[in-house]
Amino acid sequence: MARGRVTTDVLDTARGRPAAGVAVEVARIDRAGERTVLRTLRTNDDGRTDAPVLEGEHLVPGVYELVFGIGAYFAGGNGVADPPFLDRVPVRFGLADADAHVPLLASPWSYSTCRGS
Repeated sequence: MARGRVTTDVLDTARGRPAAGVAVEVARIDRAGERTVLRTLRTNDDGRTDAPVLEGEHLVPGVYELVFGIGAYFAGGNGVADPPFLDRVPVRFGLADADAHVPLLASPWSYSTCRGS
């Protein structure tokens, strides 16, 4: 695979704005299904991580997982039930080529994702 990068951003669809301060755990999943956490990042005021979640030599073809800390984000005085309906939102995806953008659109009660550009 050509050396590329994987990026993400989080949009708070309940408020229609970027979701700042969301923890994003990045893991690689091996053929046996075992997870290896590679790093944890946080979204900035624009709802994006300051650096790609994966890039260069750390980006090899395979299965990855981003786990978004949505429960903690929405719990910050936002009247969300305790425990929240959504807490840690996993997005598992396969990567065969160089670049991918994995956005998360989330509210306290739902989320969606896609392969972005």
